[in-house]
Amino acid sequence: MDMFNQSSYNPETFILLGIPGLEKFHMWIGIPFFFTYLVAVVGNCILLYLITVERSLHEPMFFFLSMLAMTDLILSTAGVPKMLSIFWLEDRTITFPGCLTQMFFLHYSFVLDSAILMAMAFDRYVAICSPLRYTTILIPKTIIKIVVGISFRSFCVIFPIMFLLKRLPFCRTHIIPHTYCEHIGVARLACADISINIWYGFCVPLMTVISDSVLIAISYTLILCAVFRLPSRDARQKALGTCGSHVCVILMFYTPGFFSVLAHRFGHNVSRTFHIMFANLHIVIPPALNPIVYGVKTKQIRDKVTLLFSTKGSE
Repeated sequence: MDMFNQSSYNPETFILLGIPGLEKFHMWIGIPFFFTYLVAVVGNCILLYLITVERSLHEPMFFFLSMLAMTDLILSTAGVPKMLSIFWLEDRTITFPGCLTQMFFLHYSFVLDSAILMAMAFDRYVAICSPLRYTTILIPKTIIKIVVGISFRSFCVIFPIMFLLKRLPFCRTHIIPHTYCEHIGVARLACADISINIWYGFCVPLMTVISDSVLIAISYTLILCAVFRLPSRDARQKALGTCGSHVCVILMFYTPGFFSVLAHRFGHNVSRTFHIMFANLHIVIPPALNPIVYGVKTKQIRDKVTLLFSTKGSE
């Protein structure tokens, strides 16, 4: 245990314990995580390939979807390979720069995912509430501005966390009871006042995920109002059908996130094991399910996937 209690101002390494209380089952827990990660990588790569090669999918909605697929790949890849090395190889050490890098990509991709879902809600709002102006509002120049804006916002919000952690002295334990590095979990190991980290960690969701979810809720309220004013039932069903996959993806992303936040704030009786297992599921389940949802619910993608695999099969 000497290596666990080394002390220094800036530590060379941290020790990731995995899932506390379930160490005996790490080998078995890794199997479903590996296959879910495999589904996420294959599904999102197929989605990116189809959107790239199929001209019929070169629309704003599918451009945002390709961006969501890339961000999901970053989110899951930032966390799962290291998690599997802990579970299967017992490789628990991570360097301080490696920890900061992993943390940046995990938090950045999570916040960017939220912003992309907001941009997709805006796309659906314009498509349903102003269909005649859709092609004049969402021109390539506007889409590029949206993409640059949400990417830059996510970077500006997350990057200061690196400096907030680098200034802290880590002179106590370097053991992180988790499978990956996250801001407050690492900050709590410091032997100094971390109130700035706590307040900044509280403000980041307010500035990003919560404000995004409020804007998405407003967008869908306006969409529903517009849909119910449509004259025919078929028109209403067609309009709602174009939103179905997006609504499913929104629910998969925000529901676990809000549940996790509420459990952290108010669920003092909830075990640390549950918190960490839930946090791990959140970085792998949505990236795995998003391409499946869009593949099943979006006709253009479903048709192209069917054509792709039937062509491969016939060869």
